[in-house]
Amino acid sequence: MSESFKFNDENLATAKQIIARYPQGRQHSAVLPLLDLAQRQNDGHASDAVVDAIAAMIDMPRIRVMEVATFYTMFHRKPVGKFHLQCCTTTPCWLRGSSEVVDAIRKHTGIDFGETTKDGMFSMIEVECLGGCVNAPIVQINDDFYEDLDAASMVKILKALQAGETPEPGPQIDRQTSAPAGGATTLKNIALAKG
Repeated sequence: MSESFKFNDENLATAKQIIARYPQGRQHSAVLPLLDLAQRQNDGHASDAVVDAIAAMIDMPRIRVMEVATFYTMFHRKPVGKFHLQCCTTTPCWLRGSSEVVDAIRKHTGIDFGETTKDGMFSMIEVECLGGCVNAPIVQINDDFYEDLDAASMVKILKALQAGETPEPGPQIDRQTSAPAGGATTLKNIALAKG
């Protein structure tokens, strides 16, 4: 295999700390955080060389590491764009407009699910529930969640990323985290709430 992977000095120290968290004989439990650490070092993907290096590091059969790397959508077996768009299209997001959000991404970037822009800036996949249904529709971009999206807010985020800016993650409407849109609907009188 022409490809190879080796943790850099800083990440090797971190990998050793991760492995040390687990009792003797349970080092296989470190596979998830090690894959994440390696993927971050390896330009965003868990290549065959990454799988081989981790299998050797924790004395785990290669196929078992591969099973983990291919099961979770957070691990990418092929290179992805600088900004990896993970679009939830399950029922809560779909009911609140994920189709329009995905169409806006397609139109703005020229890519579809499983594709990467020619400049390597964006890649996009369809994912199952991202666990923030109350703030649907949601798109996860790298490690950040962008919530309460519509086509216009999605394009605004994409343009900001292209301009080198970091858009504020979280709700894209006037909402505090996952509180009701428009503000509190109960317990408005603090004196009454205190009893």
